[in-house]
Amino acid sequence: MRRAVFAIPGDLDTVTGGYLYEKRLLEGLRAVGTDTAHLRLGGSFPDPSPADHAHAARVLDAIDPQTPIILDGFVFGSMEPATLASLRAPFVGMVHHPLAREEGLSEERRAHLLRTERGNVALAAAILVPSPHTARILVEEYDADPDRVIVARPGTDRVAALREPSHPPLILSIGIQHPRKGHDVLLRALARMTDLPWTAVVVGAEWDAAHAADLRALRDDLGLEGRVRLAGLVAAHERDALYRSASVFALATRYEGYGLVFDEALSWGLPVVSCRTGAVPDTVPPDAGILVPPDDPVAFAEALRTVLGDSQRRAALAAAASVAGARLPGWLDTARTAQAVLDRLAWAGRRGCRGAHVDGSTLGA
Repeated sequence: MRRAVFAIPGDLDTVTGGYLYEKRLLEGLRAVGTDTAHLRLGGSFPDPSPADHAHAARVLDAIDPQTPIILDGFVFGSMEPATLASLRAPFVGMVHHPLAREEGLSEERRAHLLRTERGNVALAAAILVPSPHTARILVEEYDADPDRVIVARPGTDRVAALREPSHPPLILSIGIQHPRKGHDVLLRALARMTDLPWTAVVVGAEWDAAHAADLRALRDDLGLEGRVRLAGLVAAHERDALYRSASVFALATRYEGYGLVFDEALSWGLPVVSCRTGAVPDTVPPDAGILVPPDDPVAFAEALRTVLGDSQRRAALAAAASVAGARLPGWLDTARTAQAVLDRLAWAGRRGCRGAHVDGSTLGA
């Protein structure tokens, strides 16, 4: 029987794109025939406490040498390379986007994460990434062997319901309330469009309480409290209802290693307005959305104005989004990509090739 271990810190039900990806991958691996154990590690990663780091080192070292391990990106990027180098089982790193590229880090913290992640990139038998963009970063900035970096594009669920756009048009934004998501840019853009009829809803958990308070204050200072709802975390059925009634999906992100919400928007046939940054240009087809430079409320407002004010352009973008959404892979496709990597490691382990590497060129990556 195929076996694997997926080591993930904290609560697997945390509502972020990274946790959703890993939960669906874990479920998908089991569905396609790999008996994958969920190993829950301490919640302090990617800044592990000494106790959480020691516990992770101990339980990972106890795993059967013939059972490959997938290490969540928080763990893979922050554990000491010397610790991972001593593991008996082969491991695969999961990198959604490099930790050292996160917003708001001190230079000391950034240098530390760059050291640990680069060291572990060199040790990993393979590295799973969600996008070609992240793959390029690892090769160009982290000296990763390109043959060991495997793109496992996130899956998406097929949408059965038809959209019923509301009146006035609804602008939908989905992303945790974190500075990287650029909700402040969106608010400033919306403040330049008060002459048009629209309402807006921002869905996403309050990742940082202080930033969430700043967003509420900014919305009110801009006079948008009657038109913009900062909804926070919502139930799945409410999220689907918002997608169904929206006219445009807008996320003024400063950076995305992938961005699952873009695939969701495409699946719903929504035109996308976002930023030309990170993996967004690889994810949003040029005929399905309008991308502008990040941190530019004026350009973002102009793009939204184009979509809302030109019904023919909006219809063309929506049609292209529907076509792109229908072509997206499912989560079982994602799982099969990861399963092929694990199978090669398990095969190498049975032959006694400790530390063997996967060659992505043989996996169709």
